[in-house]
Amino acid sequence: MALLTSSSLPRGLKVLAAFAGALGKFLTLFNIQLCIGYLSIFFPNRFEREWKTVHTPQAAAESQGFTPYHQLPNYGLAPGRRANATFVILARNSDLAGTVQSIRDMEDRFNRHYQYPYVFLNDEPFDDKFKEHISMLTDAKVEFGVIPKEHWQQPDWVDEPTAEAWRDWLVGEESVAYRNMCRFNSGFFFHHPLLQKYRWYWRIEPDVRFHCDLHEDPFVFMEDNNKTYGFTISLIEFPETIRTLWDTVREFTALYPEYVPYDNSLDFVSDDGGETFNMCHFWSNFEIADMDFWRGPAYTAFFQYLEVKGGFYYEHRSGPLLPKDQIHFFDEIGYAHPPFTHCPKSGNNWKKGRCTCDPENNFDFNEGSCLDRWSMFMNGSIYAPPTLEQAPDAEVEAAVVQK
Repeated sequence: MALLTSSSLPRGLKVLAAFAGALGKFLTLFNIQLCIGYLSIFFPNRFEREWKTVHTPQAAAESQGFTPYHQLPNYGLAPGRRANATFVILARNSDLAGTVQSIRDMEDRFNRHYQYPYVFLNDEPFDDKFKEHISMLTDAKVEFGVIPKEHWQQPDWVDEPTAEAWRDWLVGEESVAYRNMCRFNSGFFFHHPLLQKYRWYWRIEPDVRFHCDLHEDPFVFMEDNNKTYGFTISLIEFPETIRTLWDTVREFTALYPEYVPYDNSLDFVSDDGGETFNMCHFWSNFEIADMDFWRGPAYTAFFQYLEVKGGFYYEHRSGPLLPKDQIHFFDEIGYAHPPFTHCPKSGNNWKKGRCTCDPENNFDFNEGSCLDRWSMFMNGSIYAPPTLEQAPDAEVEAAVVQK
């Protein structure tokens, strides 16, 4: 039997065959769309995330002539107002893979429903590969900025031999670049031109994980509840990295008592009313905070005091300048920054957040964690009257006043 081909068909049958082929393709596509519809009904959250944000991100959609998803109805954007807030990521071009991981988690767990913008900062320009890849991960606004040299480089007045000697004592943090980062994060990032228009920020670092869905906007929560600083992990610092820190804090509080609120967190960081430092601190690689506080007179004076002391290049620095009720522990935010993980364990937070972390593998109540002490401090189980009194260094006082 001769093989029947389209070329051997009469003209009328050729037209009919072409129509049948087109109809078959249409029905195939229609079935795919039906499958997508059924999947989105039965698995709305999971399927929406995998289809919309992975397969057709905004940049790819626009390049193919599609309408960006944030402009489509029923995209799943959370109702209600937004805070004047942004994510802040300090990264380098070499951090691309780890940054992609962090942003992918943040979008899946929270920001695909809220569309808060991202600000990426680097001490050198981001390359096109970094910017293109990051921009494809989100429909939110993304901005890339360069850190001014004077905000990143070690100041000329820092005594390098002394700084190098101190770095020899530190634990895995001996580089000048690390000290530059500490100084920038402590006193300059909130003055960057790209951040001037925002009040709130959420710090994200490369290679971190967000393990739980968030059903409440942390920025709006902070704003509505008069919070200034939010954290997930609190731990004990290595004493070798902060040899003179507490002396500096005591000097500053004696010099500027008007900047120290009576209901501060002193009893959290000191076991004896301020005589000594118990090494508890908040891990700042995760923080949600109010930049207006960092820009205000109390913290500005404190940072300038540390600048004169040169402590960002000699050791770690921090200070308790907030009323305790303005500091908030975000239990519901599952967060991991190797080697430590915070996994929700209170109430229904783990189940409600569909968390992928193990509540039993949780740093919160390990020996090196300060969260148990924070809980006791907040419920009134720890109290010692504040006794921060020490004469300030006259030379440092004069330098701060001159600034």
